Amino acid sequence: MTRPPVVGLLYPGYAAEDDFPTLENALGGEIWLPLVHTSMGRDEHTVEALLDTGSAARLAAGADEIAVHSPDAVIWACTSGSFVYGRDGAAAQAAAISERLGVPASSTSIAFVEAARALGLGKVAVAASYPEDLAGHFRAFLAAGGIEVVSFGASGIFTAVDVGRLGADEVIEMTVTVDVPEAQAVLVPDTAMHTLTCIDALENALGKPVLTANQVTVWEGLRLARATRPLPGLGTLFR
Repeated sequence: MTRPPVVGLLYPGYAAEDDFPTLENALGGEIWLPLVHTSMGRDEHTVEALLDTGSAARLAAGADEIAVHSPDAVIWACTSGSFVYGRDGAAAQAAAISERLGVPASSTSIAFVEAARALGLGKVAVAASYPEDLAGHFRAFLAAGGIEVVSFGASGIFTAVDVGRLGADEVIEMTVTVDVPEAQAVLVPDTAMHTLTCIDALENALGKPVLTANQVTVWEGLRLARATRPLPGLGTLFR
């Protein structure tokens, strides 16, 4: 019997990690998403704290732990802990994980750019949970990937734990608020936010594609594992 594709996830701390087993169970084992919690110093949405969260030593320790699952691909499932390093730094994070494990690797920030390209998106709106100064680094990361942000909102939430407490209605409201007609899609960049069960509701509310951090994380892992497939409930990106 051929096993399902295995996408290993390196996830910092505890906030919305239950999004992934919820999806795995909903899909009846069609994909496997083993997850390892990488260590953190401080749960803060600050550049200083996130540079530490995404440090080489923390990612290497997580990579060693995920190896027991024999993943087909590995994703550093953290948007802010990758985009604070800039485009080249995020690429170096992924390359180090890949070299350590001998399988393709990426990160959530890189996944946003790849997913936007796959959908042919040039202009997007961003609904960020972060403080505005941190969210600006995501905007710059998208710009480096050739994606223009035409509308931008930052909710100013200081910790991942607090983001993880947001309900679906709050996520939808945050996303709808930033939408403008010229945006081809709305991006929601935080793996600490529960989104995998409300993507269809988000797209129905907006009438356009929505890319969320946990959604693009799964998609990027499957893309690298050469196992991209249509999956229900995950929006335009998976259709």
